[in-house]
Amino acid sequence: MPEVIAGLEIPETAAVAEATRRIQETTSPLIYHHSRRVFLFSLIHADRLGVMPDPELLYLAAIFHDSGLLTPFSDVEQRFEVDGADHARKFLLERGFPAAAAETVWTAIALHTTPGIPERMSPEIATTQFGVLTDVLGFGLDGIARDQLDEILAVHPRGDFKHEFLRTYADGLRYRPETTNGTVNSDVLEHFVPGFQRTTMVERVLGSAWPS
Repeated sequence: MPEVIAGLEIPETAAVAEATRRIQETTSPLIYHHSRRVFLFSLIHADRLGVMPDPELLYLAAIFHDSGLLTPFSDVEQRFEVDGADHARKFLLERGFPAAAAETVWTAIALHTTPGIPERMSPEIATTQFGVLTDVLGFGLDGIARDQLDEILAVHPRGDFKHEFLRTYADGLRYRPETTNGTVNSDVLEHFVPGFQRTTMVERVLGSAWPS
């Protein structure tokens, strides 16, 4: 029997079960519960929008979306979103998913902190970001039924999510500060890392090699 939380069904597939175990083993309870809530909120947004994302791909995007914060999956220094996206794509391809499916999950994860673009893309990509925005910023929270929200939080509690998440976020970025340029991630380092100062786009243009 599939797992159902607040009327929302967790896909009952081998890939979902394995990905869930992997995230539980390699990240933290904070990231695990956050990622599962993101999936559930993504489903709620899909229903609200009248779109039908592939539930397995949506789950895999949600469960891996912050994996790059805690474990650098790549051999190069890159944005944490890309680390997580690369890891998820490799996971899917090694398990026989079509390349197009792997790319959909990759894109959903890689763009989940980028405003204005995911919402114009496929349902899996758009609703992944909407789910992230709900859990992190409260986007659309007032549109979720109280009893449904209570059931989600009973299974996947937030605890002191705001502060613990921000600390985890900062810890995942502090040793690769250059990867935050031009992203919301630099906000986190500017707040938590003494002496960190972002390089603005204006400074980059004025300081370029061109004489004028």
